[in-house]
Amino acid sequence: MDKQHHRYRWVVFVAVLFTYLLMASQRTAPGLITDQLMRDFGVTASTIGLLTSIQFFVYTSLQIPMGVLADRFGPNFFLIMGATLTGLGTILYSLGTHEFVLFFSRILTGVGDATIWVNMVLILAQWFQKKEFVRLIGFAGMTGSLGFLLATVPFATLIFLFGWRISFFSTGLLLCLCGVLLYFVLVKNAKRIFSAKAIVEAEVVQREKTSVLLRRIFLNRQAWALFFCHFGVVGGYVGFISSWAVPYGINMYEMTRSEASQLIMIGLIGALIGAPLTSWLAGWLETIKKPYIVVHIAVLLSWFSFLLYKGQPSIFWLIVLFFIIGFGYGASALTFAAVRQTFPITESGIVSGFANTGGFLSAVLLPIIFGYVLDYFQDATGNLSDGYYYGFISPVIFSIIGLIGVLILKEKHIKADL
Repeated sequence: MDKQHHRYRWVVFVAVLFTYLLMASQRTAPGLITDQLMRDFGVTASTIGLLTSIQFFVYTSLQIPMGVLADRFGPNFFLIMGATLTGLGTILYSLGTHEFVLFFSRILTGVGDATIWVNMVLILAQWFQKKEFVRLIGFAGMTGSLGFLLATVPFATLIFLFGWRISFFSTGLLLCLCGVLLYFVLVKNAKRIFSAKAIVEAEVVQREKTSVLLRRIFLNRQAWALFFCHFGVVGGYVGFISSWAVPYGINMYEMTRSEASQLIMIGLIGALIGAPLTSWLAGWLETIKKPYIVVHIAVLLSWFSFLLYKGQPSIFWLIVLFFIIGFGYGASALTFAAVRQTFPITESGIVSGFANTGGFLSAVLLPIIFGYVLDYFQDATGNLSDGYYYGFISPVIFSIIGLIGVLILKEKHIKADL
């Protein structure tokens, strides 16, 4: 029995997604202690924005190289090393006594985090049949949102009870153990259950000419459309909640940290719903582009609403807006459904890495831009309300770019049985 029909594939699925759950939580968990870091380390908002962005910068810069390596050598080794590096980076972050240590630890975490999505996509493609892939991508996207959800009220509660250092240290240790788990699941047990020959053959098939693939991607309109699609819906949301969402709730609405975390959780609930629902809807409608256009328009209008309300909509509308924006982030799994439908599996790693670069490039840019805008108005007028208002211009621009991307996306109908 081959891998795509063996029950063991579900063990792989659970192990990989559990690791992704923990790794995703560490992308945004530092946002819960933004003001504490500013106080404890005596740093400015710009420095915090740069600290937040450095992980996403490393993550983004490694997506295409990781896609090349994963296509050529297989995804297992890189995913195991990535979980371990993320764990070590998180442990170091918890022990930091100087801002330099914080920066170095986030760089290490970014290197580890850069391995997860591209390699997870390839592992799912190897272990599951094509007709299962679109549905499972939706669940994978939902798992990432669960990771972000874990980094709201649950992690905020853990920080409240034990302090931020113990909380981050414990999570880092668990991630290191996930690296050990993945070794047994993906390598040792897989070799025992399946012949080593079959595993080697599966990896050899992926070895294509890298230079040819890279040229094809950078000259391919579809690849750039996917890049811009992901840029528009991922970065604004991820970049904002990982840095300024909790301070926004505290400063603009006089919320407690726990209350601000609950507000952000609304957006994550939207993401949890958006990932599987839009994947199912794309299969039912037999098209990816049409539902994705609707998603991008909704996200653009939501960010624009913050400008209409001068940066401070009512609590009711704030909940609605964050739900829609979160829903749009969850729907970004459609980007990789489009990759799978458009490109052969031997190119999926590189194309997925290229598309993912777009999403997290905006996640790199937004915290930095927001931080500089806040610092400018804090120094010039002392009015944070104006800072947040003008800061919301950046996600609006990002969303416009995303809408352009989905409009130029070449339609690719999918079979109804997907």
